[in-house]
Amino acid sequence: MIANIAAATTSPVLNGKAYDQHVELHWDTTHNKDATYKIYVSVSGKAWQLRHTTQATRILDFVGELGSNLSLKYKLTQVQSDNEVELAKISLHTHTFSDDELLEMVQAYTYRYFWPNDNTATGWAKERIPNGDGDIVTSGGTGFGILALITGAERGWATREQTVKQLLRLTDSLKTAETFHGMWAHWYKNSEVFHFSQYDDGGDIVESAFLIQGLLTARQYFSQDNQAEKRLRTEITQLWQNMEWDWYTRYELGEAENVLTWHWSKNHGWKMDHRIRGYNEALIVYILAAASPTHSVAAEVYHQGWAAGETGHKTFENGKEFYGYPLPLGPSKELGGPLFFAHYSYLALDPRGLQDRYADYWQQNKNHSLINRAYAIENSKNWQGYGEDFWGITAGDMLPDGYMAHSPGEKDTGTINPTAALSSIPYTPKESIKVLRNLYYQHGKEAFGMMGFYDAINFSVSDNAEQQVRKTYLAIDQGPIVAMIENYRSGLLWKYFMRDPDIQRGLAKLEFTVDTELAQ
Repeated sequence: MIANIAAATTSPVLNGKAYDQHVELHWDTTHNKDATYKIYVSVSGKAWQLRHTTQATRILDFVGELGSNLSLKYKLTQVQSDNEVELAKISLHTHTFSDDELLEMVQAYTYRYFWPNDNTATGWAKERIPNGDGDIVTSGGTGFGILALITGAERGWATREQTVKQLLRLTDSLKTAETFHGMWAHWYKNSEVFHFSQYDDGGDIVESAFLIQGLLTARQYFSQDNQAEKRLRTEITQLWQNMEWDWYTRYELGEAENVLTWHWSKNHGWKMDHRIRGYNEALIVYILAAASPTHSVAAEVYHQGWAAGETGHKTFENGKEFYGYPLPLGPSKELGGPLFFAHYSYLALDPRGLQDRYADYWQQNKNHSLINRAYAIENSKNWQGYGEDFWGITAGDMLPDGYMAHSPGEKDTGTINPTAALSSIPYTPKESIKVLRNLYYQHGKEAFGMMGFYDAINFSVSDNAEQQVRKTYLAIDQGPIVAMIENYRSGLLWKYFMRDPDIQRGLAKLEFTVDTELAQ
């Protein structure tokens, strides 16, 4: 019951948008920032129902239990002592979404991670939100964010001019950030290199590859003949040409090695000693290293380094079948490894028709995704929820806390990270959309927030729905969702990255071939 409701003398603007299962409402904050608000809804003119009591000024109201295709009227009130003051009303209508509308919704929400955000001044992407370690930004996640920004410009979530302005802020920041033979560190905090482990205080060639992958895609997409876009292309080219891929073959120690090394520090040199051998998320590193116009590496670095796998472990060539699906590459024990192996290198690199002497990369990624799904359906560990509409085992947050590179087998903890199935949508569209629909329609109230699906879900940790979801966001998980859904819908990012002449030369150097009829 609402007691003593009076009309406000000045009303904030109540804005809203209705989707399929939820409504988003937001209002301005020109009044008391410590105010308490109540949100009521009336369905088809019936009695008011209290939906939320909050101090926020933006909420999601999941209304699926009220029905579908609803006519809703919302009322916003402010609590003042024993009284409530009515501030505003708005009428909205939900409707049943098509698959494409759902995909657009998920993309647009997830895009919010990257823009607008608290780092608009620099263009970098935050490592995670929320972040108890402070304002840490990430190189690889920023690269994924660039692809999201390109998608936003194409879809009209921001104008082309706004996006270019934002990317120029980023390139200005990238030029002044400390680099290590042209490579950026994994993380920065307050413009200084930040590291979680003792020796990881230098260049990270893998994270830098993810960053330049996004920038090179932007160099092709923003091709108009105006001052801002020409400046953007010039600055990206300068950053690209400054990246010393050949340094990371350790040639400064004498004879260069035919393998790339992940880290180099001015303080600790090659102390981390992590040579990049396949198969994992780093294929794009070798393609970019071969493609560099200024500091390229020989083809032997790819064939004798990446393709050699790890000594004593069969991590590159696989050749086995799992659940009836042949898997050319990847660690057998983990059924190909975490599913992000099928995403990170392929956010812009088009796997359609892409082959070399080792694999057909479309088959590799499609079958890796289907194997990951089949493992969840088999569910040998009897985790709650695993099945056709709840699969996707990859790196991400855990519950109740922690982070892990989840994969089938020993590293399966019952945690599903939505980024896995959603980012595999180009390879498994029907199977991925089934997961999306389950997460949104059955679990959206807890699993979906202001920046899309939260990072981790585990139905086995508790019977309490609120405790089954880790309500965090990570740049490296949100970015692939936007990018890979877009590649499924339009091929946008694949198209522009593959147009780059440097990339074309690098692929030819490593003897990749592309079936152009498939890459359409």
